[in-house]
Amino acid sequence: MPSEKSFPEQARFDWHAGGLVAGVDEAGRGPLAGPVVAAAVILDELQPIAGLADSKTLSAARRERLFDEIRAKALCCSIAEASVEEIDRLNILQATMLAMRRAVQGLRLKPRLVLVDGNRLPQLDTPAEAIVKGDARVAAISAASILAKVTRDRWCAELHAQYPQYGFAGHKGYGTAEHLAALQAHGACPQHRRSFAPVTRALEAAPARP
Repeated sequence: MPSEKSFPEQARFDWHAGGLVAGVDEAGRGPLAGPVVAAAVILDELQPIAGLADSKTLSAARRERLFDEIRAKALCCSIAEASVEEIDRLNILQATMLAMRRAVQGLRLKPRLVLVDGNRLPQLDTPAEAIVKGDARVAAISAASILAKVTRDRWCAELHAQYPQYGFAGHKGYGTAEHLAALQAHGACPQHRRSFAPVTRALEAAPARP
């Protein structure tokens, strides 16, 4: 399993050169329902975490175990979200940036540098760098991706218990054939993103359920 020492990108950032480095990532930009979740993590170099990787490459069980280990060993971490209402009002990109900014602002310690997965940066009062595929290249971003993914998956499990007819526990809100068929049959639930085209089409075909 990879460890922090397995991340070549990590060598670019000197923990002792003037402050702490936070990694930031999100989960839930593509789904048709629910909030977009972001996490920010400042790892502790004295407590390395083995097995960090892009959350999408890990099993659900492994993500759950790492979630607990990250929360226990990181110097600090923060998880935030932007709601369905904010996604529909702002658009998904701006809502994602908002969730990321909230995650960074929620850190107990102020980082010297913020490393964000992707090619766009939220508005921050801290120096930041966007790193494409950062969740596979920088340990702190990998940790953030795991916190965000597990948090959103847990949210989907709770939504499934409330609206089992949509199958959220399986597709996690993505526009699978099963999900689209459920939208056609049942309309949209309150947590569906009205600004997303498949949901809009479903609303045109069937009334939303209370």
